[in-house]
Amino acid sequence: MSIVLFDNAERKKLYPLNNCCAVASLRIGILTIKERWELLTNEAVYIHTEHYLSVLYASIPMGQHLWVNAAVLPDKDLVDRILVLEEGQALADENGLIAGRKNLAADNFSPTDALQNFETVFEYNAVKRLEYPWHFFQYNDEVLHSDFEMIIAKKRSQPLPLNSQYINLENIFVEEGALVYSSIINASTGPVYIGKNSTILEGAAIRGPFALCEGATVKMGAKIYGATTAGPYCVIGGEIKNVVMQGYSNKAHDGYLGDSAIGNWCNFGAGTSNSNVKNTGGMVKMYSAYAKTEVPVAVKCGVVMGDYSRTSINSSINTGTVVGTCCNVFGEGLLPKYISDFNWGAEGITKYKLDKALQDIENWKKMKGHSLNDAEIKVLKHIFEQIF
Repeated sequence: MSIVLFDNAERKKLYPLNNCCAVASLRIGILTIKERWELLTNEAVYIHTEHYLSVLYASIPMGQHLWVNAAVLPDKDLVDRILVLEEGQALADENGLIAGRKNLAADNFSPTDALQNFETVFEYNAVKRLEYPWHFFQYNDEVLHSDFEMIIAKKRSQPLPLNSQYINLENIFVEEGALVYSSIINASTGPVYIGKNSTILEGAAIRGPFALCEGATVKMGAKIYGATTAGPYCVIGGEIKNVVMQGYSNKAHDGYLGDSAIGNWCNFGAGTSNSNVKNTGGMVKMYSAYAKTEVPVAVKCGVVMGDYSRTSINSSINTGTVVGTCCNVFGEGLLPKYISDFNWGAEGITKYKLDKALQDIENWKKMKGHSLNDAEIKVLKHIFEQIF
């Protein structure tokens, strides 16, 4: 038996964060969704997603699986309930299938009518789903706490590096190879996780909850407020508050980033800042690609940015902004609130040529010792082709 995390029928609500990946690959708290299920169940985990993204993932073997909605945030009670399901049994709520056990070929599973595969469906109404991209920073505090408790229950922290000031030491976890230089880390407001081979440079001031994942770096003099997650090999600096960055992205210089969700391989030019509160203090609306209109979010909402997008120096990002996949963003004054995939400049100026975009991504990947692979190129070509 293994677990299959499937993208549900409303996966486009999470655009642009899942434009280049399955929902199960996204990170919130400390872990990706796939990593969380692996840690909670000790089972092999596979991914079922849109056809154009399937080249990124291993094939799902034949046999009996637990089919689990990847957007559902698990807790111990839910996991225990899922693991005891028998063949043909499922859990569901008013929004559809949560999880079910079935011997079913991957090609025969469709998220649009998933419940029809199960003979017995039990009602379970206590789940929280990642339905919209802003849920990543809105739920990050809760999930980061939960991930931290799960990690410290399974292993022991390395000794805290010397020459820094720590508050509430028992709420700080340090992985092997992490370096901390002359910084202030306050975990009285939430746990602080310092990942393997990560680095916190001199003068950084950090308040939990905070997760610095493997190989990531906090620059000198940074001011980091919770609940913030810097994914693997991210570089962060300036002032950051309540932000989730996936992996390999940079917000390395002065400027403010708050209440935001950022994809993989993004870069914020020096001096870039975003607004996260309207001058009126009113409700912030954000464009939803699923609804094809702006929808209300919260009083605080910054920017959601898709993979491979970048801003020029001193960019001014408006409240409740969505930036799509692979955009090279620049322009005078406040930027538009919606910039669609493969834009060069601001929305409507011109499109990023595909060959140029791929070469520029390759240049950025080389800076961190990576290169574009064939599967990633196929995904980007598919997204580009949907524009025309």
